[in-house]
Amino acid sequence: MRNTNGQNVCLNDNLLKTVNDSVEPKVSTSLNSSEAEFLDYIKFHGISEFVKSLKMIHDFALYHTDLCFDKDEKSALYNLKILWEGMEQITKS
Repeated sequence: MRNTNGQNVCLNDNLLKTVNDSVEPKVSTSLNSSEAEFLDYIKFHGISEFVKSLKMIHDFALYHTDLCFDKDEKSALYNLKILWEGMEQITKS
């Protein structure tokens, strides 16, 4: 599909990814009850504590082991990074 500005767009879950790899979140609907409960739980226990824990797990796995990482492990570590960066954005808003 082509945008009015000439860029191609492909859908990936809840994100639009353009040819130049910029990612734009789609407008989402309201949260369902389990999503809202999950976010309330995280906020109650402290987002900064979760961020700190995720970074610690990431760093231990990456820098303090002699294990070899293949594609799946690298992807899992990257997912942790995405998760803590998203949580940090919540604290900024």
